[in-house]
Amino acid sequence: MAATISTHFSFTPRRLRQTVLPSSRPEAVRFPSTGTRRRRRRTLVGTKFDADSSFLARVSGDGGGAVDASTHQSASSNIEEKDGSNSSVGDGYVALFVRMLGLDQDPLDREQAVVALWKYSLGGKKQIDAIMQFQGCINLTVNLLTSDSTSACEAAAGLLRSISSVNIYRESVAGAGAMEEITGLLSRPSLTPEVKEQCLCTLWNLAVDENFRLKIANSEVLPLIIKSLDDEDIKVKEAAGGVLSTLALSESNHEIMVEYGVIPKLAKALLKPDVEGSKVIRKEAKSTLLELAKNDYYRILIIEEGVVPVPMVGAHAYKSYRPSLHSWPSLPDGTEIEKTSKGPSRFGASELLLGLNVNGENLNVEEVRMNAIVGRTHQQFLARIGAIEVEEERQSQPENSSGGRLTLLPCVDGVARLILILGLEDESAITRAAESIADASINEYMRISFKEAGAIKHLVKLLEWDNDAIKIASTHALERLSLSNGVCQIIEAEGALRPLINTLKQKEISDTLLDKTLDLLTRILDPTKEMRSKFYDGPVNGSKGSSDSVSRSDAANGFTGVSSEDSISTTNSRVQMIDSAVISRLFEILKTSSLTLQRKAASILEFASITSNVDTVDPADIKSGLDAVFQLNVLEDTESDVEGEQPEQYALEVEEAGLTISAASRLLTKLLDSDHFCKSVDSSHFTDLLRKVLKSNIPVHCKDWVAACLVKLSSLSGFSKYFENPINVEVTLYETIPRLIEQLKASFSPEAQEVAAVELNRIISEGVVDSTRAVASGGGIFPLVNLLEEGTERASEAALSILYNLSMDSENHPAIIAAGAVPALRRIILAQRPQWTRALQLLRTLPV
Repeated sequence: MAATISTHFSFTPRRLRQTVLPSSRPEAVRFPSTGTRRRRRRTLVGTKFDADSSFLARVSGDGGGAVDASTHQSASSNIEEKDGSNSSVGDGYVALFVRMLGLDQDPLDREQAVVALWKYSLGGKKQIDAIMQFQGCINLTVNLLTSDSTSACEAAAGLLRSISSVNIYRESVAGAGAMEEITGLLSRPSLTPEVKEQCLCTLWNLAVDENFRLKIANSEVLPLIIKSLDDEDIKVKEAAGGVLSTLALSESNHEIMVEYGVIPKLAKALLKPDVEGSKVIRKEAKSTLLELAKNDYYRILIIEEGVVPVPMVGAHAYKSYRPSLHSWPSLPDGTEIEKTSKGPSRFGASELLLGLNVNGENLNVEEVRMNAIVGRTHQQFLARIGAIEVEEERQSQPENSSGGRLTLLPCVDGVARLILILGLEDESAITRAAESIADASINEYMRISFKEAGAIKHLVKLLEWDNDAIKIASTHALERLSLSNGVCQIIEAEGALRPLINTLKQKEISDTLLDKTLDLLTRILDPTKEMRSKFYDGPVNGSKGSSDSVSRSDAANGFTGVSSEDSISTTNSRVQMIDSAVISRLFEILKTSSLTLQRKAASILEFASITSNVDTVDPADIKSGLDAVFQLNVLEDTESDVEGEQPEQYALEVEEAGLTISAASRLLTKLLDSDHFCKSVDSSHFTDLLRKVLKSNIPVHCKDWVAACLVKLSSLSGFSKYFENPINVEVTLYETIPRLIEQLKASFSPEAQEVAAVELNRIISEGVVDSTRAVASGGGIFPLVNLLEEGTERASEAALSILYNLSMDSENHPAIIAAGAVPALRRIILAQRPQWTRALQLLRTLPV
């Protein structure tokens, strides 16, 4: 007869050892006597558990009772129940081991008992059910987490991990205080990786329940979990990543996870080279970041770490990709490479080799362009062999807000993948790729990366497609890219202006497409863009570049190699495209659209006002368009009218109205340079409107062009330029004085404060009507008192003079005293500063 195999377990404080010994028959379980239990070292042998091959696999397998966060299911579903015929004689001793966990037992007995129960629980759900028949078992196990023995802590955490893998016991584990004790255990300075792994996997199982998920995220254990991502042991990293991926399933946990700095650590784990053992942590990191990327702000933080969200369009979409195998290699942005060989590359080897050798010392290519070459080569190669998105398809990726699945790629591959999708035939894929480019264009580096990768040419071509969704997405992407001055010039050079104007001329388009089209046109035709480019100092947002190559750094600095003759030619082409039909359409938008669209239309019309095309527009249309802006309903509301409304919403409306009015005032000021317009305009009508606007509650910084336009209108109307002119007085009271007070409050520069104080003193000294009242009602007393001691000598002298004039009105005395003027004046007098005589006069005026 063949010898039977029995499994003997030797329990030691350090680690359970499993030894397989031949035996003719199963041995009985030997338990030590009372005297033997008091020995410092003892061993329980002969306890035969049902240990077949599947049991051994569970002991050595990774994850154990851990839960895959992407499936929301307990690992208990993977535990196979055993047939009744395979029941172990060791089942009869579960009660004994549970009794040995008692607090009155010897610590070593408790340790060996929990080790035995832990190993027994790995047999499956049937064994876990047998353990859970005894009340108080979980409480005694949780108590062992405070033990000084590493073996006992590991076994206790492992047993809790096994029990919590079963759905019906998860609440019992949490109710016994397991999370609190695990928090204390993980807080220990010296803890073995095995104990950390078991503790984190227990939390992983508990986090499957949403209620426990919220409790874990809002406890002290979350920083410890995030810190475990830096652990040297790969199993600990995987367990920590699993807990975080499960916590991220609840949107309410995202904010606190981001506050504790989870994004940089997960991005680092995701970008780490794919070495042996890192696949699980990379998967969990990607799962967590994809959940966080559903929030717009958190998506920006993820992209800043060098990870780009890319839509998954399906492997079938890439079948339409047709590489140009017989063409000579060129840079991704279209720049051709100098040929060094005569024959073409039939199978694309030249381009592939170029991408593989961009790091060569003889190739003078800057970093961003080099990344574009490498990324394009890699993605095109994957598309050619049909291996693109294969890895992502194997994993279940969450959907974003638009209903499509996303994946995360390093910046080099992500940018190239998005450009590759733009060249496919699937309209849905193209739309999602353009939207992703818009979302990823968060800083100068990303915008230049897309430019170097060739995104501009693709996006400009998409503007001519007969598909509103593609037009909206591509226009939005170009608008985001145009935030870089050099990229904006390239967008115009690629011919984006003509399709945009053709879209604008269409009256039957959606408001969204109209808004995006005006956005990009406003950026390209910004009248102040050329002036800003002359004073632009360099790249922003930490962008890098090579100073000796005319590409990214030069483009970011406003230099694109365009001569003055080319600039004149570009201006002429703009003038030809912005014809009377476009101008009429813009004035129509000015009359009927929202505040945002009105502001953008006014900005484009300001650029068009430098041409003679405006003269061909009916003056009545111009008047009605400007009237619609200057007579906004929000200007007539007062604080009492909006008491029932939300003050934040009202403040935003007033701010938007101020910006729109400022743009319209700037447009009217430029139109007044035209003799044809001046002859047909009713200057008194616009003067009355702008005087009301000047007295309204729009922000002070929005009144500068209103004041400038009023002054110009008054000069055309024959008013005197002296202060007796009511328009000049109103400009001083409602624009100049509030602006100077704002400069005194907000500026941190002593020189700027000095200039504002001196100018304010000049206005008051000249006796402008109600100027002192305007200073007092505008909150100028407190910043003026602060200047007495904190400002320069000249600013202090001007502030004393202003306060003395204000003190002539007794109504201002309480405010001057409340601002702390009295002690400041006394210190000036006692120190006999140059202004002490004026300070003494002011002090005598005050009722102190």
